[in-house]
Amino acid sequence: MKLKLTLVTVLFSLFFFGAAQADKIRIATEGAYPPFNMKNTKGELIGFDVDIAKALCEQMNADCEIVAQDWDGIIPGLLAKKYDAIIASMSITAERQKKVSFSDPYYSNYLRFIAKMNSGLTVSKSGLKGKKLGAQRATISAQHLEDNFRKSAKVKVYDTQEAAFLDLKAGRLDAVLVDAYPGYDWLTKSENSGYDHVGDTIDINDKIGIAIRKGDKALAKKLNKALKDILASGAYKRINGNYFPFSIY
Repeated sequence: MKLKLTLVTVLFSLFFFGAAQADKIRIATEGAYPPFNMKNTKGELIGFDVDIAKALCEQMNADCEIVAQDWDGIIPGLLAKKYDAIIASMSITAERQKKVSFSDPYYSNYLRFIAKMNSGLTVSKSGLKGKKLGAQRATISAQHLEDNFRKSAKVKVYDTQEAAFLDLKAGRLDAVLVDAYPGYDWLTKSENSGYDHVGDTIDINDKIGIAIRKGDKALAKKLNKALKDILASGAYKRINGNYFPFSIY
């Protein structure tokens, strides 16, 4: 009897210890970038990024917590160890790679201008000369405006993408430059029916990845494997289909 009890105790201890050692991962997202990350009426984080984070965590059998963090402070928060990863539609850039590491890309991004229908705008330095252009601060869109239109147009950046759209609708901007998919989502809303894309899609080879602290190779390896697994299983495709009628991978 003692032997059996001891064996049961050992097995229970091993099981409990193993369960206690499950990875605990804290993930940050912005919570203000629909349809990728936003809050519902209950204040809960939802969106494509959030669903991808949950799918990756399930695949890794990890105990994850997803938290909201303002965009301007999202990398500093990672470096300060407030969380372990950022899944917030963040572009992989050389500048950011000086501070953080990235997983393999989990989708590809493009840029589009949005303006009032029949605005007559032409996307060129001469066509946008003197116009008021907006974008979200510290994004690829903002950098593109800075690099290509700062000398010919008036460029304004905003803390959130929604703030840029609000100024566009208020007439304080002539056009906004936005990531293609959030722009597509915004245009599908009935209250924005008076607006449309201007010019062609801008392909700048923009890849979106999960940011982690430099040196956290173990987490990077787990995330990359989990991403491959959800792509292979069809889980990624199902999530994609909940937001877009086309693949964004």
